Amino acid sequence: MPIVRSLLETDLYKFTMWQAFLHSHPGAEAEYAFVCRSRTEFPLAELRDEVQSELEHLCTLHFLPEELQYLRGLRYLKDDYVDFLSVFRFQMRFLEIGTDGENLVVKARGPIAHVMGFEIFVLYIVNELYFRRLGRTEEALAEARERLERKIRLVSEATLPGEAEGDFPFTFFEFGLRRRFSAAWQDEMLQRLVAELPGRLGGTSNVYLAYKHGLKPIGTMAHEFLQAYQAFGFRLRDFQKAALEGWVQEFRGDLGIALTDVVGMDAFLGDFDLYFAKLFDGLRHDSGDPVEWGEKAIAHYRKLHIDPRTKRLVFSDGLDIPGALRLHEHFRTRIPTAFGIGTNLSNDTIHRPLNIVMKILTCNGQPVAKLSDSPGKTLCQDQAFLAYLRQVFGIATVAP
Repeated sequence: MPIVRSLLETDLYKFTMWQAFLHSHPGAEAEYAFVCRSRTEFPLAELRDEVQSELEHLCTLHFLPEELQYLRGLRYLKDDYVDFLSVFRFQMRFLEIGTDGENLVVKARGPIAHVMGFEIFVLYIVNELYFRRLGRTEEALAEARERLERKIRLVSEATLPGEAEGDFPFTFFEFGLRRRFSAAWQDEMLQRLVAELPGRLGGTSNVYLAYKHGLKPIGTMAHEFLQAYQAFGFRLRDFQKAALEGWVQEFRGDLGIALTDVVGMDAFLGDFDLYFAKLFDGLRHDSGDPVEWGEKAIAHYRKLHIDPRTKRLVFSDGLDIPGALRLHEHFRTRIPTAFGIGTNLSNDTIHRPLNIVMKILTCNGQPVAKLSDSPGKTLCQDQAFLAYLRQVFGIATVAP
């Protein structure tokens, strides 16, 4: 059976960013590239032919009428965009699939509306093929089930009884699509969470599983949205403000969680003035020390005379359940929090998970970059542009 079951099976923020780009910059061109950051048990280059076959299958799929109807029911997705999706097809001509020594090469180049959507599919295709090749599937699933039961007990025992009056509740989201062990395991795992933690599970980023199980699809923006604005003709120093303004104009109050670490939290807060702080519902953490980040966010809201209790912090950087509970304990009386937990739910087995990404490298023929608060997450192929970006935002080079 092919790995991709439906074009709905991608993260929600792909749909939201896709719509925003189509409406604001429909002619933009971009390049995305696959990167593996971790050591593997065998060279990923060995998966090249299987990856190509799976992507060829992806390019035969289209959105089904019932799937389009579901998307129309999400109030922030506009009819003209869903009409576009009704005729959309992925195309192999925008893909380069090959090898470089032991490395797997997957690049997508072309109109951003045609290539940005490949990312999530490429990642979970590679993951599933990799773990199939490793074998010991039943042993891996048995361990995954046992670990999941421990996580469920931990959440139930730590948060359900005795929450003090005035505390904000513990809420988490399932964000495990891109690095999951398998489609079957993500589905099974999510059904267990729905059954056992209905008051704590806020939804899933997997739109297909949200549709299938009647859950809330979760997601707003990713780094690529802000990075693309580095190449949209604005003064580089103003790209974050331009991106945030573009988001506000597109969604008019919906999807109000802003991502903060494209050039680091300090540089972000320099642009996140009273106007944006009032318009956005909260902030998402994806790199750097989470407690330090959260304290900076609270201090910033207070500096702007905004009650932090009216906003929300979403944490999503490599979290597990114990880490999320510790962060909730730290902030629970001062600001609402939520936690996006991915790989630790969807790929916690006897095998070591892969750390793979597929990131935007250029837009409109220009390099774009992310200056993460975690040095290992900084990504750019053009070191001159990276140095210039640091200079513009006054960011010192940090040794990895």
